[in-house]
Amino acid sequence: MNKNTKFQTRAIHHGYDAKQFHGSLNPPIYMTSTFAFDNVQQGADAFEGENNHYIYSRLGTPSQSLLEQRMANLEGGEAALATASGMGAITSAFWSIVAPGDEIIADTTLYGCTFSFLEHGLKKFGITITYCDLTDVENLKNIISDKTKIVYAESPANPNMRLIDIQALADITQDTDAKLIIDNTYCSPYLQRPIEMGADLVVHSATKYLGGHGDLIAGFVIGDAETLETIRYYGLKDMTGSVISAMDIALILRGLKTLHVRMDRHCENAMKVAKYLDAHDLVSKVYYPGLPDFEQYDLAQKQMDQSGGMIAFEVIGDRETGAEFINQLQMILCAVSLGDTETLIQHPASMTHSTYTEEELAEHLISPTLLRLSVGLEDVDDIIADLDQALNNLSLKFNILKKAG
Repeated sequence: MNKNTKFQTRAIHHGYDAKQFHGSLNPPIYMTSTFAFDNVQQGADAFEGENNHYIYSRLGTPSQSLLEQRMANLEGGEAALATASGMGAITSAFWSIVAPGDEIIADTTLYGCTFSFLEHGLKKFGITITYCDLTDVENLKNIISDKTKIVYAESPANPNMRLIDIQALADITQDTDAKLIIDNTYCSPYLQRPIEMGADLVVHSATKYLGGHGDLIAGFVIGDAETLETIRYYGLKDMTGSVISAMDIALILRGLKTLHVRMDRHCENAMKVAKYLDAHDLVSKVYYPGLPDFEQYDLAQKQMDQSGGMIAFEVIGDRETGAEFINQLQMILCAVSLGDTETLIQHPASMTHSTYTEEELAEHLISPTLLRLSVGLEDVDDIIADLDQALNNLSLKFNILKKAG
């Protein structure tokens, strides 16, 4: 395929030739656990890495190879590894890179399960976890050392939408032994490609925008071929066993074909919703990279092609007020996950980030009143109408409480 072929075309065609599979428009699904060899020598050579014969589905299948080639191409990496979940991708990568005595520097704000893995998992094995506000690159310059093996960040961060200047971090880590790993789940490669900015590895929860329909759980690691081989044959094979299923491979390949169409609409809807929320009297703060008053608006314009489908916001009042607002919604669903066709909302402090103590929530910049909204593909007027009626009902409650007081 022409190297100048656009993202949308590569997401549909890269790596697959229907002529090699009896003209099948879609790649075959390999529902097999193992692969037969012609003879013992062929099997022995496969185990020694001297041929490309498939061995066992824990290590890959032809359709998984296609999916990985396509994701590597879209992210701008040499290789990719598909896993059974986003956490499977993160843990497989981390276990392959760090050893007792090493240090991981992580940004202040992290997804709850990632934080739990670092804080309650890796720490037990003699690995130092240092949290640092990576929005200021000077902080990294001051603490990175020869013990640092990973610098890790999400951009935008889950759930408060903080951005990290990926290129500025890469300028610091490129002359060290540390690998810069960026979680690109919120953007997908359609909106942001961290490897092009100098990141060593990119991780995804493919459950989100890459799959896009709320019907699978999967993950990816993308980066250089040598590191990915280590992650596949050590981190995944021996440490986590986080093996993606044949059906999930097929669903993600299908999801990638419409990624650009879906992301355009997610972004379009989210911008309109963010503007609506920003103008509402009962909304105290909106965090969305596309709003000019977003603190890191200029950085968003520099490294994101569009502003994404995720919004964080706070309604006036306290934690109970935010919960009551969610309970008033009629069409928008209270659910974790994101990037689905449906609009979803959740309360991070109670749900996705409940692994944090109250003190840790404050330390890691996660407000207890923060709400996370994944804007879906419904008609945007219907999304806004549901938010509006919930806010109006909240306003009525405020008035009642005020009069009673």
